[in-house]
Amino acid sequence: MKKIFFLFMTATALVATSCTNDDDRVPGEFNGDSKVYQLQSRSDASVSGTATVVENSDGTATVNLKLNGTSSGSHPAHIHANSAAESGDIIVDLTPVDGATGESTTIIATKKDGSKITYAQILELDGYINVHQSASDLGTLIAQGDIGINELSGESKEYALNSVVVPTIQGTATIYKRISGASLLEIQLEGTPEDGEHPAHIHANTAAESGAIVISLAAVNGESGKSWTHIEADDEDNAVTYENLLDYDGYINVHLSSTELGVLVAQGDIGQNELTGNQKSYDLAAVTNAAIFGTATFSERVNKETLVTLELTGVTTGGIYPAHIHMGSVANAPGAIIVSLANVIGETGISKTNVTKLDDDGALDYEALLAIDGYINVHLSASELGTLIAQGNVGANVN
Repeated sequence: MKKIFFLFMTATALVATSCTNDDDRVPGEFNGDSKVYQLQSRSDASVSGTATVVENSDGTATVNLKLNGTSSGSHPAHIHANSAAESGDIIVDLTPVDGATGESTTIIATKKDGSKITYAQILELDGYINVHQSASDLGTLIAQGDIGINELSGESKEYALNSVVVPTIQGTATIYKRISGASLLEIQLEGTPEDGEHPAHIHANTAAESGAIVISLAAVNGESGKSWTHIEADDEDNAVTYENLLDYDGYINVHLSSTELGVLVAQGDIGQNELTGNQKSYDLAAVTNAAIFGTATFSERVNKETLVTLELTGVTTGGIYPAHIHMGSVANAPGAIIVSLANVIGETGISKTNVTKLDDDGALDYEALLAIDGYINVHLSASELGTLIAQGNVGANVN
């Protein structure tokens, strides 16, 4: 799997240009076809621009770099192998950008190794462009952009990453489709500490169920709150396309640090586990303790499964409270357990369960759960199931 350290998105193709415009100031005899890619800011937010690849009449290419925000100096530039996310060796040396004009023009017929390269091959290249601060400071980039097959198609999908242990840390995970069919996954979090580095992964199953790591992501940089990962395969090298990710049975975890992977700062379901926005909430009334009560919320997933979330106030830190959906109504209790739910945790007062079926393996989708003849019991503890702390009708038993 390919991993990203930084992403700069490329633009879609612009209309063809011709060499008849005297303002182009481009040497060579042009065929007329061209492709424009964006060069995004890197170390200096004021510097950005474009890389225009023009087809010459002999099939070779002219690359014109045009940066805004430069003022002086000479800025080395190169085409590298792979995407900007992955980094790679230099394959073509470009003419340095003149800081005074922000421009550079290079006629390209061969790669650095002497092999030929055409305009058409550049448009199919697995590559990216770097523009550096100076020849003595190549480690500082002022602009960067993906080209060729690494260009973004314009299709994307955003998922919410919710706070876990720190209420102020939350954000989004956005999956972008490359024209190659691979994906760029961008994590953007608010509230991360400047000196933090937060490992991230895609796991199998839903967040409510938990599961093994299937795709390792680049760590989120605390200062920027961002992370970018190029994805074309999982950690076992099975191919994963953009369409695969949008149908993935998975979720994302962002951890506090590499030494504290058990502490989560953000989490969110993706793919088929995404919530549709359809939901229904039910009251859970106090039973033995008037201070303990709350709600049960049934939320529909894209795949028609259901996230059942119990939220109780008044529970005690350290407490673990078993919960179930029972057959019948509260008025006709007791009824047999038909769906076992995750325990409510005293520290948070929350329980999350992904419900796909009854305990006897009968199918149970979101619509069926909304119509169920049932009620929820929350018990004091596993050893005191006879003592109820909260209870409420659900499904067909609620008007």
